[in-house]
Amino acid sequence: MVDTGHLSLHVPEPAVRPGGQPDFSNVKIARAGAVPRPNVDAAAEDIRDLAYSIIRVLSRDGEAVGPWADLLSDDDLRTGLRHMMTLRAFDSRMLMAQRQGKTSFYMQHLGEEAVSCAFRKALNKGDMNFPTYRQAGLLIADDYPMVEMMNQIYSNESDPLRGRQLPIMYSSKEHGFFTISGNLATQYVQAVGWAMASAIKNDSRIAAAWIGDGSTAESDFHSALVFASTYRAPVILNVVNNQWAISTFQGIARGGSGTFAARGLGFGIPALRVDGNDYLAVHAVACWAAERARRNLGPTLIEYVTYRVGAHSTSDDPSAYRPKTESEAWPLGDPVLRLKKHLILRGLWSEERHVQAEAEITDEVIAAQRKAEEHGTMHAGGRPSVRDIFDGVYAEMPPHLRRQRQKAGY
Repeated sequence: MVDTGHLSLHVPEPAVRPGGQPDFSNVKIARAGAVPRPNVDAAAEDIRDLAYSIIRVLSRDGEAVGPWADLLSDDDLRTGLRHMMTLRAFDSRMLMAQRQGKTSFYMQHLGEEAVSCAFRKALNKGDMNFPTYRQAGLLIADDYPMVEMMNQIYSNESDPLRGRQLPIMYSSKEHGFFTISGNLATQYVQAVGWAMASAIKNDSRIAAAWIGDGSTAESDFHSALVFASTYRAPVILNVVNNQWAISTFQGIARGGSGTFAARGLGFGIPALRVDGNDYLAVHAVACWAAERARRNLGPTLIEYVTYRVGAHSTSDDPSAYRPKTESEAWPLGDPVLRLKKHLILRGLWSEERHVQAEAEITDEVIAAQRKAEEHGTMHAGGRPSVRDIFDGVYAEMPPHLRRQRQKAGY
């Protein structure tokens, strides 16, 4: 018997720590337009390379090139830019509101706006998203009222969820936005189950699951892939790889798989990686996956390669675990500026129009905020009734809850 000494564990380390030089040399970026667009019925084993490359449409010059381009009209592109700008302005005002004590908590989307805003335009009314807390663009891009979103953030008397959900954990069946769960990864199995139920009922609606890179380490993620692949559920399995969990770099969750998309291959699921800061590429890939689901060709796993520019939440300080200049070094750029550049190149936009649009959108967001604050904030104004705690849980309220409600005076 050979004595090999003491056993040890390997603990992955990020490429750089605070104070160091940002390093994204591990992000292998394909040339815009270089990744092929396979037939929608392609088998997973025939497109394995797409789980390791990055699908891109917008070049560094702002041109839309390659087989994934030309799926959006001029109006669609201008609307998409406005949606991303609206989400960014909304974030800015709500972050300020949290700092002013008007709400307890907030989470920004800074740098990730293209992922949810572009994806939503690939869905039909009635399709259902099972999101995490950083997909508010799904609501913005579906024209969900900002006032309602702010009412929920403030937990005021007009909060559609009556104060029973954390700030930014929205819910809207009408807009295909399933109630957010703070216990991440639960929504993955829920989405697959919902999609299976839709198929069992011979319905036409598909589901979309959302998860971050860190939460792919949860068992729910793998359970969802088992059921999705086994039953060919009409579901799109989205992984938003923004490089960081709350304070942990993506390597902890990725293990030795190389990419998050590659995890789908082990289940026989077609898997794609896409430039998450390229609005056109995100939309094109989402359309491809949605068509697969609607044609009963089964699930698709999509990894969106993006970057979380801001803090994980208002409870987080990213300077404690990454260089302050890291976001400036991110090689895939800013999604808003990239689409803006494309539109200007095509003569559909201008610097002057962009400044004007920023002002218009800021005014719209401020007007919505004022209207929402008329109904109260965390520390002032109207609040939901205590009675609401007891409603909407049971079809018939059990005796012990009736007694509790009576003791509370309701």
